Parts: sequence; structure tokens; C-alpha cells
Amino acid sequence: MAQYKSPKPWNPYLCGGLSGLLIVLSVWVTGKYFGASTSFVRSAGLIEQLFDPERVGLMDYFTKVTPTIDWQWMFVAGIFAGSYLAAKLIGGFKVQAVPDMWQARFGPGVGKRALMAFFGGILALFGARLAGGCPSGHGLSGTLQLSLSGFIALACFFLGGLFMAQIIYGRRGK
Repeated sequence: MAQYKSPKPWNPYLCGGLSGLLIVLSVWVTGKYFGASTSFVRSAGLIEQLFDPERVGLMDYFTKVTPTIDWQWMFVAGIFAGSYLAAKLIGGFKVQAVPDMWQARFGPGVGKRALMAFFGGILALFGARLAGGCPSGHGLSGTLQLSLSGFIALACFFLGGLFMAQIIYGRRGK
């Protein structure tokens, strides 16, 4: 079997610039700022409507956030589609249950990785809803509007990521 060779990553400055251009175009063309976490709540409401639409209609939250497929839901779907397309274009797509970095630190077990990913996702989504938005909403859109809370949120997301990476993976060279 051929050894998988990781492709050369995209230039982070180019990607950052394109992301900035995309958010500016989004606001200019549609008047909408980036955000993603509300789409997960809307998805939960859509699924629940299949089983008990009356209950969803009575929930206070869903009187403010209608469980529908809207621009934000499509934005999240586009993240998945765009990531897949970009990975295919550079030859970097591979299905992998346990990333190499995780496997080097914790071994090849899928169960532990799946459990950590599941609970990490729950924790991240809970934090996003508690904060009234996700990193893309607070960090990208907030800083675009020169919001102090956006800059604080972005710094906290970055520092939190560094802290967790240090806890999970430790220092390089160990």
C-alpha cells in the first residue's frame, strides 16, 4: 500500500485575506455577518419538528430563532462542501478516524478519539450558545465591526485553543 504524503498547505496569509474579502462581500451584498452556531440549533429544531411540531412551536427560543434552512445554515453547509473541494483540489483529502497527531500521542484507538471529539463538540456548542455566538460570529464578525467584545472574544478563543493544545498534545519534542 502506498504511503500517504501530506500535501503542501495553503498559504495562511492568502487564506486569511480571502476570508476577510469573503466576509466583507457577504456584508456588502447581503447585509449578513458570518456566524455558525445558530444553524446547529435551527437544525435541532428542524429535526424535532418532524416528531413534535407543537412542542417546537411552544418553545420560547424558537419564537426568536425560527427552525428553517436559511443563509447561515447554507453557510455552514458551504464550509463542509468548500473544505472537501479544497482538500480534493490539492490532493489532501483522506478519510481518517484518528488523526496522525492524535495517534502519536494517544494511540490508534478510535473509541477514545470519538468520545473526546463528541464531548468537545458539546462543550464548544454549549459555550457558543452561552456566549450568544461562536468564534466566527464574535471573532470574525465582531472584529469586522470593530467591537471591543469581538476582539476580547477572539483573543480568548486563541488563548483557549493554545491552552487546550498544550494540555492535549504537550510540548513538541517530547
